[in-house]
Amino acid sequence: MSQILARSVSLRRCLGVVMTGLLSVALVSQAQAAETSVPPQVTMINDSIEQVWRDYEIRPAGEVDDPQWCRRVYLDVIGRIPTFEELSEFMKDRSKDKRAALVNKLLEDDRYTEEYANHWSTVWTNLLIGRSGGTDRRDLTNRSGMQKYLRDSFARNKTYDRMVYELVSAEGSGKPGESNFNGAVNFLIGKVNEEKGTLATSSVSRIFLGQQVQCTQCHNHPFNQWKQQKFWEFNAFFRQTRALRRFVDGTRDIESAELVNEDFAGESGNPEDALLFYELRNGLQKVAYPVFTDGTEIGKSGYLEDVNRREELARLMLQSEYLDKMIVNRMWSAFLGFGFTRPIDDLGPHNPSSHPELLDSLGKEFRKASYDLKQLITWITLSRPYQLAPVLGRQNELDDPSIGESPKFSRFYLRQMSAEQLYSSLVAASDAKGKGSYAEQEAERRRWLSQFVVAFGTDEGDEATTFNGSIPQALMLFNGALTKNATSQETGSFIDRLSRSGRSPRDRLTRLYLTGLARRPTKTETGVAAKLLAARGGNEKEMLQDVWWAIINSNEFIMQH
Repeated sequence: MSQILARSVSLRRCLGVVMTGLLSVALVSQAQAAETSVPPQVTMINDSIEQVWRDYEIRPAGEVDDPQWCRRVYLDVIGRIPTFEELSEFMKDRSKDKRAALVNKLLEDDRYTEEYANHWSTVWTNLLIGRSGGTDRRDLTNRSGMQKYLRDSFARNKTYDRMVYELVSAEGSGKPGESNFNGAVNFLIGKVNEEKGTLATSSVSRIFLGQQVQCTQCHNHPFNQWKQQKFWEFNAFFRQTRALRRFVDGTRDIESAELVNEDFAGESGNPEDALLFYELRNGLQKVAYPVFTDGTEIGKSGYLEDVNRREELARLMLQSEYLDKMIVNRMWSAFLGFGFTRPIDDLGPHNPSSHPELLDSLGKEFRKASYDLKQLITWITLSRPYQLAPVLGRQNELDDPSIGESPKFSRFYLRQMSAEQLYSSLVAASDAKGKGSYAEQEAERRRWLSQFVVAFGTDEGDEATTFNGSIPQALMLFNGALTKNATSQETGSFIDRLSRSGRSPRDRLTRLYLTGLARRPTKTETGVAAKLLAARGGNEKEMLQDVWWAIINSNEFIMQH
């Protein structure tokens, strides 16, 4: 009897251990499921996009393979293609949530913080002051100061609403090293003095609110909800602001500039009622005071102690739904190639959205997420449209924005890398950076990029990039110093290290294609490489050099696909 009781106790103990183990496994599984669950915003995006596919009877392209998707997300999130080691690590991962894990790593891992911040500071520097802004010695804008402010902001993951408030309301010096340095002033410092601050008016409303007002400066536009009165009411917010300049001794070169607020007496000379005048096309004069786009008025006084107009503008902007919609539209376009409107910075009834409910819902969700840009990036990169292959076929031939159709996002739209992405990709993939200090390498990078920018000198500060397949671009990529560094055979170079890696010439060739194009070579490409090897007298280094030169000069390399 005692033996039976002992066995019974032992059995209960074993069952207890087993049940405890099963419970632990269940809890771990639940925790893992919670960690890897798709954010509800992603489901919302997918449902909305898929409904449009059903409405138009479109069948989307298939999902892109892992290597291509890895290359895609590296380019979009941190501004360069992955190295061979990074790509291999991702390809070896067998977990179901590997894509979500990679997005999280690029956004949250300290190893990528600097690259993330550099990439997005470059994007926003070009957006806020242009690619040529701050490059002329007579320019009030300090490009380094603008980049420093944005780099620091993205590195700390400063919320978008805070960035907008600071950029619109900033005061101080735009030059790093000054006692009152505030890099945010470089957005407006070159836009407030000329033409009564009209460039500041049009830039702030367009970039942050998606409202194109420049055409209404001189007359009402029949296709724009904004009217001339609205333009000058918005302009009135900038009339307390001036940019002061300090010159290099004995020259007309700008040493530094400072953005300041000061009392505004109004155009009638009465600061207590600081109005401004504008002229209608028929010659009549009308009066304007600071009134926000939704009709909200602020105090009419021009005295700073009564009202700081730019601070009030920044506060009112943060309450506008257009602030939310505009950044969602801009970021969606950055990752998918097209926004919900064309152009992306023109919102309103006169320019209907392709997916109005989705744009509205995403804007509200972004506000609920406290304007966390990394969350918005996560939602977009994990959404179904971002996973699709760049295939236009019979099943989705209606989805062709290049001929004027509204985008349906049933495929990934091919687009060219920016010049900055190409530079960073060549440096990362083949260690093509020049020699010298960081400052010297940065100066070399700027010289390389400056070759592709053409400034038009219009009132809007328009410019264009010639990084579009032109002859100068082709010559630079064929023979430039960056390409020579990328294809060098010197000891320790990318080609030299590659030639001493792998198990066979075929393996090394595969590594070359995976590094540049995130795919393996085709049978034809392998055959061409074999012929090149024979033509080079069996010198594998020279063969690899020839193939790599062809890869980095190919359309496939410079495309985001």
